[in-house]
Amino acid sequence: METFQAAARISTGVEGLDRMLNGGLIPGRSYLVKGAPGTGKTTLAMHFAMAGVSNGENVLFVTLEEPLDNLRADMLKLGFNVDDPRLEIIDATPASDNYVLLEDYFESFAKSLERLTDTIKQRMAIKRYSRIVVDPITILKLASGNEMDYRKSFLSFVKSMMKMKVTVLLTSELQRTDVEEYIVGGIIELRNFEIDGFMVRGIKITKFRGSDFDKALRPYEISDRGIVVYTDKVVNPAKSLPL
Repeated sequence: METFQAAARISTGVEGLDRMLNGGLIPGRSYLVKGAPGTGKTTLAMHFAMAGVSNGENVLFVTLEEPLDNLRADMLKLGFNVDDPRLEIIDATPASDNYVLLEDYFESFAKSLERLTDTIKQRMAIKRYSRIVVDPITILKLASGNEMDYRKSFLSFVKSMMKMKVTVLLTSELQRTDVEEYIVGGIIELRNFEIDGFMVRGIKITKFRGSDFDKALRPYEISDRGIVVYTDKVVNPAKSLPL
């Protein structure tokens, strides 16, 4: 892997992944984390969020699928202090009491990317967030009735976040993410494989604008302290069966 250092980087909260990214993410851009259910997308997103909190930043985490109580319980088991005042978690899941978000904003954004963008803008006018997580963007895409409208809304969302100089991490369960892959600044894929009867997890960066990066498929584990990436090892897909 070539050594290349950009002028400014921010940590993902996962040391091995930061090494694969040659120091971390380039701030002020949007990134996509793709993976099947159970690959650790939400855990990686929380690593990213808590890295910001540890750095003294204000972070906004929007959960569209995992109810807040479940998210809090799962993340506490991994040692994440999700009750830190610098971390704001919005539970926008359909079963949530907070499905209607703002006091004077009586519309749910869980079916509209435009409403999500407007809500974030309103929140940013009150409090400055340097990092935002949307977990998962899949819900908004599936709920969209028109593909072209969704494309326009997604482009508008990314442009709005760039103007506000926010670093955004989006997660998706869809294998084909189409417009998202073209527009975001980077893509991180989480994969499961079967090797000799055992499940092996692999992480791969497939896009990272503005920087060189580690192009190998590296093994990772979800331990009792979160995600651990092994940059000294490689997963060989030729000897494995994708799950």
